[in-house]
Amino acid sequence: MTPINRLVATLIVATIFPVAARAADAWKPAAGPLLTRWAKDVNPDKPLPEYPRPQLVRKEWTNLNGLWDYAITPKIDNAPPAYQGKILVPYPIESALSGVMKTVGADNKLWYHRSFDAPKETTGKRVLLHFGAIDWQSTVWVNGKEVGIHQGGYDAFTYDITDALKPDGQQDLIVSVWDPTNDGQQPRGKQVKKPGGIFYTSVTGIWQTVWLEVVPTTYIRGLKITPDVDAQSVKIEADAVTNPRARPKFDITATVLDGATEVATVRLNPGLAAIVKVPSAKLWSQETPFLYTLRITAGDDTVESYFGMRKIEVKKDDKGVNRIYLNNQPIFMAGPLDQGFWPDGIYTAPTDEALKYDIEITQKLGFNCTRKHVKVEPDRWYYWCDKLGLLVWQDMPAGDNGMVRARRGEKPTDKSNDDAAVKQYDAELKAMIDAHYNHPSIVMWVVFNEGWGQHDTPRTVEWTKKYDPTRLINPASGWTDYPVGDVIDMHHYPAPASPKAQENRASVLGEFGGLGLPTEGHMWTNKNWGYRGVADGAALTRQYIRLMNQAWRLRESQGLNAAIYTQITDVETEANGLLTYDRAVIKVDVDAARQANLGETALIAEPAPKVVLPTSETDAQTWRYTTDKPAAEDWFKPTFDDATWKSASGGFGTEGTPGAHVRTEWRTPDIWLRREFDLKDIPAAPILSMHHDEDAEVYINGVLAAKAPGYIAGYEEFEITPAAKATLKPGKNTIAVHCHQTGGGQYIDAGILDTK
Repeated sequence: MTPINRLVATLIVATIFPVAARAADAWKPAAGPLLTRWAKDVNPDKPLPEYPRPQLVRKEWTNLNGLWDYAITPKIDNAPPAYQGKILVPYPIESALSGVMKTVGADNKLWYHRSFDAPKETTGKRVLLHFGAIDWQSTVWVNGKEVGIHQGGYDAFTYDITDALKPDGQQDLIVSVWDPTNDGQQPRGKQVKKPGGIFYTSVTGIWQTVWLEVVPTTYIRGLKITPDVDAQSVKIEADAVTNPRARPKFDITATVLDGATEVATVRLNPGLAAIVKVPSAKLWSQETPFLYTLRITAGDDTVESYFGMRKIEVKKDDKGVNRIYLNNQPIFMAGPLDQGFWPDGIYTAPTDEALKYDIEITQKLGFNCTRKHVKVEPDRWYYWCDKLGLLVWQDMPAGDNGMVRARRGEKPTDKSNDDAAVKQYDAELKAMIDAHYNHPSIVMWVVFNEGWGQHDTPRTVEWTKKYDPTRLINPASGWTDYPVGDVIDMHHYPAPASPKAQENRASVLGEFGGLGLPTEGHMWTNKNWGYRGVADGAALTRQYIRLMNQAWRLRESQGLNAAIYTQITDVETEANGLLTYDRAVIKVDVDAARQANLGETALIAEPAPKVVLPTSETDAQTWRYTTDKPAAEDWFKPTFDDATWKSASGGFGTEGTPGAHVRTEWRTPDIWLRREFDLKDIPAAPILSMHHDEDAEVYINGVLAAKAPGYIAGYEEFEITPAAKATLKPGKNTIAVHCHQTGGGQYIDAGILDTK
């Protein structure tokens, strides 16, 4: 049986045996770990009803979102013999809002089916079927006729289905999807089969709006809008499709409007650009996000769009330091890392209001930018950034297997061992730029992140800059840098740092922070992870302000241009967010964080903390230590007898470890330290000062004071648990430390400060 015949037979089976579909008509979210407050607003009859493409709008359209039939079958199958239930499109099948919440996997296919009414008044017109995004490889049939195959998880695509439609009545639509997730080599961002830590739940299938449009035979397929701030003009290019029997050339009219006032009207031919003067242009910025309306008419087809007059570049300031300039004014960009995940919709926000809220709260916290991290959003997310005025660093979603992987301290060979993977990456990078070129909010393309699938860096960056010279190009955010692109980007956790100044590139900090605070009742699981834990919201606010103040000071001291804090919300087990994953709790004091993000507190002198127990950063301090695991489990208690332990000066580690002051060599996997100290008065606001590489745990008077996983590159401050603070007393006290090391440099040293 051929695939087409099998599809037709499947439709007959589904018609004869519709019981399973009818039984699933009553939709409700699946029993997921966590819902947002917007989940209650999801209407299964009209989910995400907004027009999905704000920069190419037609008034007449048909939204196909809603309840579809679905089935999961082995990958080798052509079509299911019957469907297994209902799924709410466009929420991915792994999400609670889909009503299904099932995993598909690389060995299976996901099938969708629905019927729709034949569009009316189609004589002499074309019918277009649009998909906002399907992850990852999809095939589409209309009335048993295959209309197209698409590969790519983040870009929109369209099929002209006119010739596949029946003259009237119900039309049948079937979509099959295969997605290998991290078994494959395709761009996928942070999706994995087994989520945990900084990697999250996978997404399969339709995850953006599906819709129909009836258009004339001559219609506008796309626009490219390029503002020129200095020339007070905008270049407009229109991609038009025409009936091959129509006259070879036809006029397209483009009208620029400021509100209801016409600025200019020009005519242009398909494929040719028109330069439109915009006198006394109102500039788009994060402070004044003014948008001009653009109306395009080609024959009987009219679409509406918009644009912003915005310019972004790197040039030297009056001190010869490379700075980022927005509209010819220097700007310091402070923003969060934004993963774009939702507890109930995974990749898909439950509602448009929810999508908008993430941008509004980012601005309320005083940020002027955001870094969209290895994910591409639906077009309406960028629309809200355009309309509300939020600068965007847009990452290209990372691929992995089959490409050279860069790790810390390694230089990739800058080649790939899989040409197909590179070809797919290049295709999806181009699709991302094409789809979002017109958004003024996007000011930077981030080509690679931390060596994930990094390959052919100079070639890829050169192509990207040539293809879109209107934006900054970040060659690689963090880790493995090549001297190409417009910026040099480093990651530094938790405290901020700045890359060394370069002759032709601006220094930016692509990630820092990562302060973790789990919030009971708003967690994905009982497990949680963070770069560094804090005790409560007050401690998070205090440490956050200190870190952001340090970042702003690096602007003047080292020429830093931007700082991206990890991150805006928790995501699954990752508790590094300023908000909880469900967006229900803002963990920091909003007004205090806002002042810090705006740089208003950076120049306020902070009183130097009082040293209660000195570290060995400046002067050697004596510790008792052992590298043999203590036989007694109470090694950290004040009553423990450490007389058999050695005595030596801190810090302990290996030469060459960043930020270390090694006075006693330590090369074993573990070390245990103890030290007694006397207090005359109890400190009012005690805090740890510590440098650890790697995992450290600290006890004060036998009570756990702090746990610090991973490693840092210098002395930083850590909150002391309330229970450990309560043990401090006048007279003799004890501090005990255990540090575990797995590889690379190693170091441990600790002390106590009083911040009041």
